[in-house]
Amino acid sequence: MSTVTTRRRERGGSEPGLRTIGVVCEELRDEFPDISVSKIRYLEDQGLIAPKRTRGGYRLFSPDDIERLSTILRLQRDEFLPLRVIREALDGPGTSADRTRRRSVGLTEREDEIDVGELCERASVSPDFVRELEEYGVVLSRIDAGERLYPESEADIAAACSRLARFGIDARHLRTFLTATGRQATLVEQLVAPGLGSRNPERRKSALDDLELLARVAQELSHLLFLRDLRGAVERSS
Repeated sequence: MSTVTTRRRERGGSEPGLRTIGVVCEELRDEFPDISVSKIRYLEDQGLIAPKRTRGGYRLFSPDDIERLSTILRLQRDEFLPLRVIREALDGPGTSADRTRRRSVGLTEREDEIDVGELCERASVSPDFVRELEEYGVVLSRIDAGERLYPESEADIAAACSRLARFGIDARHLRTFLTATGRQATLVEQLVAPGLGSRNPERRKSALDDLELLARVAQELSHLLFLRDLRGAVERSS
């Protein structure tokens, strides 16, 4: 087999712009360090992506497929949306109003659940790491018929914790994040609690809309304050 033929096969065959799953994984790794071939396959199994297949069964990703995959990964990482909500956001009507409604569903509806094996596969972490996160309350689960089940978004939390662990931040240090976000959530909840508890559908809907807006603004403020403190640390060290 010639070198040219080998390179074409590695990059997805003779059709321009197509990539194999391995090439896609490497191309996205800088932005998504936890990306893996198994995670891409899982997203395909869930119907979120649909790459072409060769006669031999090899997956081939077009630029549109790669862009869709990147969007899915960003929504998981940045907005902590469950896969069901991401699918609706990508495949449903594209208006901003519809997107706001779907994001509210992510706050109000119960998430799909996964077992520890699936969580570890999605987050690329070990069961021991998950157990340690649970001991400190960073990852939450429930027991059903003797099986421990996790909301889908707990896999995103575990993946983020794994990235921090590479810098020496272990589970006990993550209590700092948990305490800070808990206080923020409590404050936001207090602001909308009367409306959320109302029996009036319109008032409750208004409170849910306010909760969604408050969540986004509070997240933005936390990010800005965090960056300000870090800039101060840089200035003090210079």
